[in-house]
Amino acid sequence: MVNLKINGRALQVEEGTSILNAAHKVHIKIPSLCYNPDLPPWASCGICIVRMEGTPKMVRACTTPVAEGMSVITHDPEIITVRRTAVELILSNHPNDCLQCPRNGNCELQALAAEFGIREVPYRKVLNALPIDNSNPAIVLNPEKCIRCGRCVKVCQEMQNVWALEFLGRGIKGRIASAADTPLGESPCIKCGQCAAHCPVGAIYERDDTAKVWAALQNPELHPVVQIAPAVRVALAEEFGLEPGALLTKKIYAALRHLGFKTVFDTNFSADLTIMEEGTELVKRLTRGAGKSGESSSDIPLITSCCPAWVDYMEKYYADMIPNFSTAKSPQQMMGAMIKAYWAAKVGIEPEKVYSVSVMPCTAKKWETKRNDDMKSAGRLAGRDFGYDVDIAITTRELARMIKQAGIEILNLDDEEADNPLGPYTGAGTIFGVTGGVMEAAIRSAYFLVTKKELGDVNFLPVRGLEGVKEAEVDFGIPVIGSSSKIRIAVAHQMGNIAAVLDRIRAARDTGKETPYHFVEVMACRGGCISGGGQPYGSTDAIRSRRTRGLYSDDEKSQYRCSHQNPFIKQIYDEFLGEPTGHKAHELLHTKYEELPLYVK
Repeated sequence: MVNLKINGRALQVEEGTSILNAAHKVHIKIPSLCYNPDLPPWASCGICIVRMEGTPKMVRACTTPVAEGMSVITHDPEIITVRRTAVELILSNHPNDCLQCPRNGNCELQALAAEFGIREVPYRKVLNALPIDNSNPAIVLNPEKCIRCGRCVKVCQEMQNVWALEFLGRGIKGRIASAADTPLGESPCIKCGQCAAHCPVGAIYERDDTAKVWAALQNPELHPVVQIAPAVRVALAEEFGLEPGALLTKKIYAALRHLGFKTVFDTNFSADLTIMEEGTELVKRLTRGAGKSGESSSDIPLITSCCPAWVDYMEKYYADMIPNFSTAKSPQQMMGAMIKAYWAAKVGIEPEKVYSVSVMPCTAKKWETKRNDDMKSAGRLAGRDFGYDVDIAITTRELARMIKQAGIEILNLDDEEADNPLGPYTGAGTIFGVTGGVMEAAIRSAYFLVTKKELGDVNFLPVRGLEGVKEAEVDFGIPVIGSSSKIRIAVAHQMGNIAAVLDRIRAARDTGKETPYHFVEVMACRGGCISGGGQPYGSTDAIRSRRTRGLYSDDEKSQYRCSHQNPFIKQIYDEFLGEPTGHKAHELLHTKYEELPLYVK
């Protein structure tokens, strides 16, 4: 531990703590634009400067570690003047179109300018007239608004290991650009949106599709149907002043009806459906591939496929593992297929008139709706063209804007229920929104599928938490792989953590050794969908933990906690699908993959 003073207040912090974080411990805010707790600090903005008592020398608080006996001054007239000048210089190279900016009212630069009372900038305005890049189906790049804080580059390169963004040029001509200065839609980008989630200004943001949704809601010829993802229910409340993790599920249902949606379903239901398909697929692969020695076949391990950014990454960087990828579609796409293929016929609505909207925590879901022709499976099954199974996907942030535009006071709405039969869900469905949740849900039902017995304690704690890679064994009590009753699992989240798991699998395969894992869950974003690229801004590990607790509390209070127990899931198979992974289920609920180039020509 290190003893120091900050503005005369004595405190003790761990060795290696930065001055910036030490100040937070005594409730002193040191302003910054480039710092983010998810990323290693690199002191690019210069706004967090402080000085040591008794010396004029200034240092940057984000990268300067505390030292024994240090006495730090964080605020005095000179420091404030320097910080104000740094903000003014940034503003001199930044457009003045705040009212038209998607970050208006939620912009870190705007907030700092207000804190410093900046009304005029004493420097000549210099803009580079850089065009907006609209080539990506999920996110938009506006390099003119870039303040060169570097967050997006560090996220893309170091957190996500995608390397789709970089800096080009120097000095005042410096700019953010996609790799090799290609259009962002032709780059290695996997659409995860973590660059947008970490950008402090409006330089990168999600593609806004709310106008298309409003048009559908106002079209009397259409029947608008909506689904909400698991993670939306524990994050939307933040946009209306509540704490992270507050569950708004039933008020969200009510708000969606107030917006004009005629039918409201819940993606948690199709998460249950995903578990039935993916869990059955896992059991089949394990049992058909098992030899006497316990070695598994080449399509083991089974790797989850719910995260579209991960799907995009796999097809670009690990296409040799396509045989290991679950063919099960994501819950979003399963729900879209069931709405147009099953529900529409059940209630007597022409599928062509159904306008299917999803509310997702993820920007990559926008791309996933049109990923390939398998996303038109309902029409293909019927021999007609119903359009895509999901017509449009919007983010949690977009839904919040729509609710505010409509003047809906969501916190004062009465609770409402989702519509049957694609609404009711189990606890297993709701934990899909957090890292380890898909694995835990799958284990709950796979145990039943293998043993025909219910799992005693359904809480599988080894896969919970924010550790980048989690490993465990599951003992089914009866032989599953050859003579072994145990399967080895791994859970990885935040794309930069994934390579270590996949490289172990690849190395074992290439050397003819037994696979280190039998089942692997992957989510592209840190913490899983609860901090997806379309969630409210400002995600930190503390916020992720609160959102996670919200989902697990929803799980714990559920009447059913295993997907196979959902009575409406049973009804779907009895009335329409037949059996999990059967012919009709495979036509509607499964997909295929292909190797993609890192750059699109």
